[in-house]
Amino acid sequence: MGLFTPRRPPAATDAGARYHESTPVGIDIHGLRRRYGDKPVLNGVELVVPPGQTLVIIGGSGQGKSVLLRHIIGLETPDEGTIMVGGLASTDPAMRARYRVAMIFQSSALFNSMTVGENVGLWLVEHRVFPSRREVDAVVQERLAMVGLEGTASLMPSTLSGGMKKRVAIARALAMNPDLILYDEPTSELDPLVSDTISQVIVDLKARLHLTSLIVSHDLRMAFAIADRIAMIHEGRIIADGSPEAIRADPNPIVQRFIANQNPAPQQPHRP
Repeated sequence: MGLFTPRRPPAATDAGARYHESTPVGIDIHGLRRRYGDKPVLNGVELVVPPGQTLVIIGGSGQGKSVLLRHIIGLETPDEGTIMVGGLASTDPAMRARYRVAMIFQSSALFNSMTVGENVGLWLVEHRVFPSRREVDAVVQERLAMVGLEGTASLMPSTLSGGMKKRVAIARALAMNPDLILYDEPTSELDPLVSDTISQVIVDLKARLHLTSLIVSHDLRMAFAIADRIAMIHEGRIIADGSPEAIRADPNPIVQRFIANQNPAPQQPHRP
């Protein structure tokens, strides 16, 4: 499900007004280290993401991509180093009170006992953002339309394809009106055509919404299609960082071997 860091427990008198506030935030990560037993998973990560940028972190399995996301969202605590979100430490209650951070998990994590609309509107209902269900339903319909799923609010998750579930998970995250959105392998286990659809959704959202997006993926087709910038993580370190064109031309043999093994066909989603 979409994970969040609410601005503060909402009061019925001002939750709706605060909901419409949104500020894209930057991320500053310095010297981030995390070990599991004797194994270093994050080994001195240095990464800066400016507000409003779409950054894709690529790398093979087991290189620390998802672990890095879990640290940014606050699910894990580093052994060393700092993570600043909007100039505030990710562990600082003031950060959680000021900014909303949404995450789309690899599994989509929809509640099978709820309809699509109930899944998308869950955060709004739990946090009493609006006084009436009509306002919640309006946001749900709008967010579903953003991901191309108009008319699906009454469906159950069990009736959806894998790609549709991913889009519902994105709509649920967007219903929070986040300042920062994190994607964990959004095209994992999808065929190329469906992956292209998810990539196009992310590109369209970037054009419509002014927020910071951080995506981890091994899917180079998607990375080259949607990223403002790409960083590659290997053995817990960022070993390459630059524009998609710079990553393609990076002389580091580890980067070139990863690209050659992926052999991504060019993907050209529409950029408004």
